[in-house]
Amino acid sequence: MSAHELPNVKILAFVGMPGAGKSSAVDYISTKGLPKVYFGGVIYQAMEDAGIERTPESETKFREFIRESEGKDFVVKRAIDQFYSLIDAGQHKILADGLYTWTEFKYLKQEFHSRLITVAITAPRELRYTRLEHRKERPYNEQEARERDYSEIENLEKGGPIAIADYTIVNNNNNLDTLYEQIDDLLAAIDF
Repeated sequence: MSAHELPNVKILAFVGMPGAGKSSAVDYISTKGLPKVYFGGVIYQAMEDAGIERTPESETKFREFIRESEGKDFVVKRAIDQFYSLIDAGQHKILADGLYTWTEFKYLKQEFHSRLITVAITAPRELRYTRLEHRKERPYNEQEARERDYSEIENLEKGGPIAIADYTIVNNNNNLDTLYEQIDDLLAAIDF
């Protein structure tokens, strides 16, 4: 099956730096019953298979290690298999949760062409760091957040998908309802 045979399929991917609001966006859309492919799940499964405990530090190191040792397309190849499984099951609107790298973006774009819609969620750095410090799962202090930013930009090519995104949502406050309204407006505009 090729992307040309998938006229009704749309894949929506949120991209952005840590703490921008990507997870909140995906969680909100998931409440609408849409399926998702979780890129991080590929990493978590590989970490579990290797017997590595998940911590912020080990996760960052492993993401870089696995992409270096197995190829930058390690995650996306496995994710594409999951997309096609959902498509084969009759799903036509799918979330891509955790698209990180320029390589992953290019691979998905080559596979799905215009059916891949990317949305950058942005927020001021200090606001992102405050969010990361106060989140319940995997909190980061300011130094850890800064190091993660640099690592993701330098080692995971994270800036490319953000820079070239089809749409941008500015999430510059802590009011989730405002974010949800922007998401609903976007979903209506793209018929998703």
